[in-house]
Amino acid sequence: MKPATSPLDRRRIVQDISRVTRDPPHGVQASPFADSMMHCHAIIHGPEDTIWECGTFHLIISFTEDYPAFPPKVRFLSRLFHPNVYVDGRICIDILQNQWSAMYDIAAVLTSIQSLLSDPNPHSPANPQAAKVFVENREEYDRLVLQCVEDSWSVPTLPEGILNGDR
Repeated sequence: MKPATSPLDRRRIVQDISRVTRDPPHGVQASPFADSMMHCHAIIHGPEDTIWECGTFHLIISFTEDYPAFPPKVRFLSRLFHPNVYVDGRICIDILQNQWSAMYDIAAVLTSIQSLLSDPNPHSPANPQAAKVFVENREEYDRLVLQCVEDSWSVPTLPEGILNGDR
């Protein structure tokens, strides 16, 4: 059985969290949960001059015992209608999958996700319905996104078991 994390892994997690807390990139923030450094609460503000602009989107970042060799698990707690976000909030983005590198940190992950909001890839959809509407009816897509933006103003609750890896 592998230990939860080695001291080196913990140092890297602490460094990543400290860096993004101390000097967050524009429009993103993250902080660890009080009872576990293995999970962070993050907020991404919608990119300026886009339909996502006024949104405040909550995410949870969960570090695995293999971090930084493998990416953290990241998912939206806020409801999003987006071609690259699964209905359960998981995100389909290359740096959290096959393009992951241990050189990435939490700030890079969050800014990549923020950029994905306004620049979706409808050809690799996690949400086929959102991809179809994005491609075929941009006005309807924008309307649905604006509803998500409005919904994002209320703070979501954590789904039961999420910090235990149940979901």
